[in-house]
Amino acid sequence: MDINLSSEDLAFRDEVRSFFEENKIKSGEDYFSWRLGWFKKAREKGGWDVPKWPEKFGGPGWSPTQHYIWEQETARANIPFDLPFGLGMLAPILMNYGNEEQQERFLPDIRDRQVNWCQGYSEPGAGSDLANLKTKAVLSDDGTYYTVNGSKIWTTLAHVADWIFCLTRTDDSGIKQQGITFLLFPMKQEGIEVKPIITLGGSHTVNTVHFTDVKVPVENRIGEEGKGWTYAKGLLEHERTGLAGLSKSLVELEQLKDNARSIKRGNGNLMDESSYKSKIGELEIDLLATEFTELRSLASAAAGGEPGPESSILKLKGTEIKQRIQKLTVEASGIYSSAWGDKGVGPAFAKGGTAGYLNSRYFTIYGGASEVQKDIVAKKVLGLTKGSSK
Repeated sequence: MDINLSSEDLAFRDEVRSFFEENKIKSGEDYFSWRLGWFKKAREKGGWDVPKWPEKFGGPGWSPTQHYIWEQETARANIPFDLPFGLGMLAPILMNYGNEEQQERFLPDIRDRQVNWCQGYSEPGAGSDLANLKTKAVLSDDGTYYTVNGSKIWTTLAHVADWIFCLTRTDDSGIKQQGITFLLFPMKQEGIEVKPIITLGGSHTVNTVHFTDVKVPVENRIGEEGKGWTYAKGLLEHERTGLAGLSKSLVELEQLKDNARSIKRGNGNLMDESSYKSKIGELEIDLLATEFTELRSLASAAAGGEPGPESSILKLKGTEIKQRIQKLTVEASGIYSSAWGDKGVGPAFAKGGTAGYLNSRYFTIYGGASEVQKDIVAKKVLGLTKGSSK
């Protein structure tokens, strides 16, 4: 595969690097003021604040190769944090299926980072089997609002979110993929209870959310009633591609190798040990092979294609690779990786090593568990069906 960049692409890469360098945070500067200022300057560049949005909605209109360059450079640079729920997940749904009033109502605040969103998909009995969801939305007799009852689980940042985009069941008379409706509603209202879930690593990012007689105006429904599964599938394909995190893994792998070289072993260092070096080599080969799959996906996008089953391959392999990086970080840290809390012991990179490893366990669960991704690959790529053998 020819992955050489054109002169135009190289010029674009240099422009991106210059922008990052010129606008990096200065010593003593307030982070949140810098963050908002950074996005304002990125917007003035012509949609760089919303790189994945189409030109019609204010995005930059980049080629797939330019998007790839952006991902590579942002993985290396110190840029402001950005939550994916509004910008990368809900926004495409609004653009493709929302009406003009909904687009004008919600997209500006999403772009300005003024509203935090969370995703109401998984439920206690409907995680990987998402179509089995039970949260009900009943339309009022006058057709003006829905009443929502049920629960969601593993809802990331629900405790700080202003709004939620939520899959609800409005009809259970047909197959389970039918009768699902996509609703938007505020989190700070009567009838919504958020309970924290503390993960193995000791952090609070996910929650259980309970809905009791929550009223949702019908104008907050995206698209048609009962068509929410169609909208959700498109969102998940884009989400899974992003969850692979290959650009960041490439940077983290280089950092891991540098850290391993700082660990003394006899007259050499950890990277001189054949067993550890072999594990790093296997990981690097898998990562580069997965990156080539991403490049093939980019080539398809350049020809006008949409994310397909390759998004499941990328999510499956990309999250496994991230777990392996965490595991090898713990191995490099040795006994120091078990240090917990604010006080680190041993090399700086070892601090929180175990917490990072434990948290990485959910990488292969969120966004569709690995077992689900393997089913998709088996059906869509290998052409296998139930009862078939090859």
